Amino acid sequence: MVKALQDDYKIASISEEDRIMFDYVSQLTRDETRISRQDHERLRSAGFDDRAILQITLIASWFNYINRVADALGVGRD
Repeated sequence: MVKALQDDYKIASISEEDRIMFDYVSQLTRDETRISRQDHERLRSAGFDDRAILQITLIASWFNYINRVADALGVGRD
């Protein structure tokens, strides 16, 4: 499953709800300024409430942040 998600989550064997969540997280990672109400409505229609949307956003943003910090500081590089 991890390999399938790493290769391309869009064709991995996951639920439609998870695919919608990954679409949101992917857009958040690429360009958060393009997130719109439509993105949030799509999450809601998949069953995510406002609290879940907040949690998804916070967790994805934190990972984006910490990875950028680690990359900038060379953490994990030889």
